[in-house]
Amino acid sequence: MFKSSDLVSETKSITNNFGIKMTPIFFVWLWSTGFIGAKYGLPYAEPFILLLYRMLITLLCLGFLAYWLKSKWPSLRSTFHMLVSGLLIHGFYLGGVFYAIDGDMPAGLVSLIVGLQPLITALAAIVILKERITTYQWLGLLLGLIGIGLVLFEKLGGAGQLPDFSLWTLGWATFALLGISFGTIYQKRFGNNIDLISGTFIQYCAATVFFALGTFLFESQEVNWTTQLVLAVGWLVLGLSIGAILLLMRLISRGAASEVASLFYLVPPVTALEAYILFDEKFEFLALCGGVMSVSGVALVLMAKRSSGK
Repeated sequence: MFKSSDLVSETKSITNNFGIKMTPIFFVWLWSTGFIGAKYGLPYAEPFILLLYRMLITLLCLGFLAYWLKSKWPSLRSTFHMLVSGLLIHGFYLGGVFYAIDGDMPAGLVSLIVGLQPLITALAAIVILKERITTYQWLGLLLGLIGIGLVLFEKLGGAGQLPDFSLWTLGWATFALLGISFGTIYQKRFGNNIDLISGTFIQYCAATVFFALGTFLFESQEVNWTTQLVLAVGWLVLGLSIGAILLLMRLISRGAASEVASLFYLVPPVTALEAYILFDEKFEFLALCGGVMSVSGVALVLMAKRSSGK
């Protein structure tokens, strides 16, 4: 005989499965808006001071959330690992991206450089985590890279000249790439069994110290508080520092590092679509083809992973 408890159990199962399947989609969308938020906020504040305010507000929100949920705090050893991964994932990555955009590097080019992350992560996963990367996964990663290249080729005006920027600016973008790549590997290796809220709080503490040192050593700390800046900071805190990062930590804990990294291939096409909607930037046939290739590459990586039974 069918029981009401069975209905409740089945409903919970369906809800959980739906949430698991939708998590990568929500993550890609939220992460893609980071470039938009940076573009809105940087005209009114220098990169490190803007990120410092972002981190301080985020810490207040997460601290309240940790207290309300009675989060379990990690041991001293685990705390050290969270500080290291936080410095890489949040400090190095965000600092590099914001300074690259502030240095007149096109946001599309920044996303292309950071979009190389899956290849860096896959290589590091082989050496550090001993993960096995199949031929189809490599094919998917390369297909995604070609797709991103097509999107950004059209976005940057085809064969036109790239804007002038210094090698120092290019160095910031590379800094961001290395930070997010090795931060993902480190988080997968040492952060799986740590409470999500308290662990993320500790990570942001490391990033906050990094941004504080950066702004007091290299910046004037001048901020022009406009409505646009307030809205940008609000979204960067709620949408990115809380929403997207918590989803990223959950994805890393559930999947292989190379599989999670492949999702970043979707960010440039999604960002290009958002730029078309918000800034009326062209999203023509070549970019559309690149977006399809990028999505196909990610799908190939994920399907190859599932078929391997891992």
